[in-house]
Amino acid sequence: MSVAISLENLTVTYRRHPALHHVSGHFAQGSLTAIVGPNGAGKSTLLKSIMGLVRCNSGRVVKHAAASRIAYLPQQAEIDRSFPISVLDCVLLGYWSKAGLFRRMSRDMVRRAEDALAAVGLDGFAQRSIASLSVGQFQRVLFARILLQDAELILLDEPFSAIDTKTTNDLLHIIKSWHAEQRTVIAVLHDYDQVRRAFPQSLLLARNVVAWGETEAVLCHENLHRARSMAEAVDEHAPLCAVDAADVVDVVDVAHAHGEGAPR
Repeated sequence: MSVAISLENLTVTYRRHPALHHVSGHFAQGSLTAIVGPNGAGKSTLLKSIMGLVRCNSGRVVKHAAASRIAYLPQQAEIDRSFPISVLDCVLLGYWSKAGLFRRMSRDMVRRAEDALAAVGLDGFAQRSIASLSVGQFQRVLFARILLQDAELILLDEPFSAIDTKTTNDLLHIIKSWHAEQRTVIAVLHDYDQVRRAFPQSLLLARNVVAWGETEAVLCHENLHRARSMAEAVDEHAPLCAVDAADVVDVVDVAHAHGEGAPR
């Protein structure tokens, strides 16, 4: 099976205390994986590491050919909705990597954006301001934007936080359609029952990898208890995590670095 993302002994620290500690493993191409764990387990940090938004103190993230196009959905708390922009224009930002900031959008691009809005249940919302939307409606807008990005790898940070059940189910349906299209989807989630129902693969983090694989095996009582114990045992006053500067490696894009696909 092809690999989309490899993590090789990845360590990320904040103020030299580990947020992720020697994490290794891989996400297979076309997999649907939930990242779960206690608060402060490093879940969001892992997504940001894959995106290159935080620096890897040691080890590395390797993006293979199956992850050459990436869509990233941060937590809503990290998005400023005060900017005066319409719903349609927000969705059209999904074309940014292809069209840039100043290229005029074609009629076909606008039509596809309107189709994406209809697909997420927001037909007729195109000219509304994003500031006027509820949390759930805005999350639908962000999913519509991802639809336009046509990404091979989709990273979602708490995509169902503070939204209603109907919106959650509608967005889950879209995620399942991405999985059916063999896109690689990785989502940070908190609802273990939801993960068991909808996500075949799981990564249980507590700064270190507790378990990674089939969801049924990962989310067993013993693993969940171990994750909680590991999180509670973290001592913020422990000695600083020593990292050899020679070991520091940033995110590596195999496909673009070598101009070819990743080795199988």
